[in-house]
Amino acid sequence: MTDNLRVAVIGAGMMGADHIKRLHTRIHGAEVAAVVDIDVDRANAAIAGIPGAKAYTSAAEAYASGDINAVVIATPGFLHEAALLEALPLDIPILCEKPLTPDAESAWKIVQAEVAAGRKRIQVGFMRRYDAEYAELGGLILNGELGELLMLHCRHRNASTPAGFTNEMLINDSVVHEFDVIRYLTGEEITSVQVRLGKASSKAPNGQHDPQHVLIETSSGVLADVEIFVNAQFGYEVSTEAAFEEGIVNIGRDGGAYVRSAGRWGGAVPPSFIERFGAAYDAEVQAWVDAALRGELGGPSAWDGYATAACCEAGVEAQKSGEKVAVVLHEKPALYNEGAQ
Repeated sequence: MTDNLRVAVIGAGMMGADHIKRLHTRIHGAEVAAVVDIDVDRANAAIAGIPGAKAYTSAAEAYASGDINAVVIATPGFLHEAALLEALPLDIPILCEKPLTPDAESAWKIVQAEVAAGRKRIQVGFMRRYDAEYAELGGLILNGELGELLMLHCRHRNASTPAGFTNEMLINDSVVHEFDVIRYLTGEEITSVQVRLGKASSKAPNGQHDPQHVLIETSSGVLADVEIFVNAQFGYEVSTEAAFEEGIVNIGRDGGAYVRSAGRWGGAVPPSFIERFGAAYDAEVQAWVDAALRGELGGPSAWDGYATAACCEAGVEAQKSGEKVAVVLHEKPALYNEGAQ
């Protein structure tokens, strides 16, 4: 084996294929050793052009090869619990795409399993933490040059949703990112969530109320709100306005070329999260690899995955009731305190 991480990517769908390409072409210190997918043809297609990589239909087969020392889990969320519990005993670095698991109960089981193992091995794929603009905003909050952070106003807009995108998925698959980034920016836990349903777009499919307004409060009283609008038609936009005691900061606004030509003016809106956060995904995976080679964790932990799962559960309950719903968390294990490995 080389000194690189030899990674098994579990799942060769859209996200898995994107990570396979990233690991093979843009990430230093790691290589794709195996791709696992129940569809063997898809697994073989994913490793085409990657020397030495092998296709498997089960993770157990890949692990038994003895040629794997790291794993990326990119299957649908409902499969994450089993995949994580299978990988944890191997004591290898794990990058698990969000969600850690789809609900707080199963996410807590993963936290308990990692605590029992005695070492943080799981990094959760919340890529916004690696976006340059979010990092800049985080720096302004940390250094305090604008005073205390008071409020956050977030906008999360998609052009449209795929078939089967349910009302609950607005929270579990979209606002989950805001839950994590609000926790990341403030350094605090979210204590309550409320969801308001106003006038619905005619573009929303049956059974989906779109847009929605999500109201969030943190432990120190920072207020945040999220406009989640997943059938906005015009493209993909994720932006945040932060209100400080001594200033206002906006990130995520259209930042590309602004062109005036042939009697028209304007720029381009990214069509999806892949274009908007491509550089952040690269930075996220590189940070995971670099930290793993040092024997450390390079980003959001299993605790972060569990805490956001609890926020999502509160959010879905709030969707149904319209009431302010408390976020209930178990006591944070010492393993996840700052500086613990």
